Amino acid sequence: MNSADPSGRHGRHGPGGLDRRHFLGVAAAGAAGIAVGTVAGCDTAGEDPAAAHPDRTDATATAPRSSGASDAEERARPGSPDWRIRSKGPPDAVLGYTDRVSVLPGEEFGLYVSTTAPGFRVSAYRVGWYGGAQARLVWRSGRIRGRAQRGPSLERATRTVRAGWRRTMAVDTDGWPEGAYLLRLDAENGHQRYVPLIVRSASGAGRTVLTHAPATWQAYNLWGGRSLYEGRGGAYATRSLAVGFDRPYDKNGAEKFLVYERAAVVLADRLGIPLAYTTGIDVHRGPEVLRGAAAAVSLGHDEYWTPEQRRHFTEARDAGTNLAFLGANTCFRRVRLEGGDGPVRTVVCYKTDYALDPYLAGHSSTATTDFRQPPAADPESSLTGVLYEGFPVDAPYVVHRPDHWVFAGAGARRGASFAHLVGVEYDRVTPDAPTPSPLEIVAHSPLVCAGRRSHADSAYYTTPGGAGVFSCGTMRWVEALMAGTRDNGRNHGLDTRTGAFVTRTTENVLRAFAQGPAARHRPAPRDNVREVYGRS
Repeated sequence: MNSADPSGRHGRHGPGGLDRRHFLGVAAAGAAGIAVGTVAGCDTAGEDPAAAHPDRTDATATAPRSSGASDAEERARPGSPDWRIRSKGPPDAVLGYTDRVSVLPGEEFGLYVSTTAPGFRVSAYRVGWYGGAQARLVWRSGRIRGRAQRGPSLERATRTVRAGWRRTMAVDTDGWPEGAYLLRLDAENGHQRYVPLIVRSASGAGRTVLTHAPATWQAYNLWGGRSLYEGRGGAYATRSLAVGFDRPYDKNGAEKFLVYERAAVVLADRLGIPLAYTTGIDVHRGPEVLRGAAAAVSLGHDEYWTPEQRRHFTEARDAGTNLAFLGANTCFRRVRLEGGDGPVRTVVCYKTDYALDPYLAGHSSTATTDFRQPPAADPESSLTGVLYEGFPVDAPYVVHRPDHWVFAGAGARRGASFAHLVGVEYDRVTPDAPTPSPLEIVAHSPLVCAGRRSHADSAYYTTPGGAGVFSCGTMRWVEALMAGTRDNGRNHGLDTRTGAFVTRTTENVLRAFAQGPAARHRPAPRDNVREVYGRS
């Protein structure tokens, strides 16, 4: 399978080696009796400052933005086109992780690095438009002495993999603008890896809040041989029941961010709308960044949520914050966050084995299984308007309401089709599930998944508080923003026509939502669920 579609590697989800995203038919979703489909810089000659002071960083390559600079001033800065990795090399060539998922500007974080090279440097690139360069070098370390750190350890009760490395250095983010960052490790053996970091916003008031999904990144992370999907030999039965942030990410170090999030960050920055940055984990810890926000955006693969994160998003929606879900399978898994080498460093999700979770005995309403499953079933459709249905699928995206404002200027007519845009996972409107009303289906795409005919839907609804909510219904939406470019090419067969359509539609949504509660300045949704599905 194409490396830009990493979901497919987790083929074993349930007992007996069944596909991870298979249909299990129709199951009861709790006491309400709702029937829903269940699925599953430079060296100082002869000197190595880090050797004597391993937690100290030296030498900056660029002058950081002053804390008083505006968003417009940051956007006008020249970019750094050389931010991409040129060679990953062997798995142990160079890799690292941070001791914090996110930091506020000016806060310090620890960086943990292992490398077979004698030395390395760290470059911090902020992702944004930057005239098409798509990132800017904000900071670069001096040379740091390299060393290979120990192999992974395993916590047997939950099969949780941790690195347990010694901290290599402390990094001060003073002067770093808020944003999504790629820390690139450049080893002297010629190989490189990324480490993702969000420099988060304390407040999103009046801004569009981009919400990154590190809990989902970690769920799929196979560094050390285990993820929430598979363990020894790729078996579901030996998968981790909890995964920790105290380890590197596998592959290039930031695959999920690069595939499902980066292109949306670049587009939003290009539009010039006021932006704020956070993570689902930070929203879990408190709703402050969402208070007074014009909009909040869930990016392309945002599967793992805590009940607290969901509650804070729902409260923001009800207070008039627009929500955009630019992916599929959003808010599907209910998780719990626990400590590790620091606070909030572990994502717990027992899935089908939730009854084995000792925590459940006193917390029966927070079973770490799918949100739609009992006990305390609460399907995600009450928030998103759509329900996750299946995997794998590859189908055209078909426009149903071309006159809807989200498609303005996109050149779409009724029945217009965009090949391969629906995949690899999809959502649909499911009338029997708890669904907001009125709800307008704006795209209705026929497909076949695991031999069963169904549809993927894009949908829009509004709330009494004025918020608009848009769900695209396909996991390839953000990927399609890169269609025909050097970063994506013709991945999945997505072409430049599809890229232009998705780009214009996303621009429409982001611009409208940045203006405040969409119900106050955009046409109301025309409920057509019964028309499309033949029932109320």
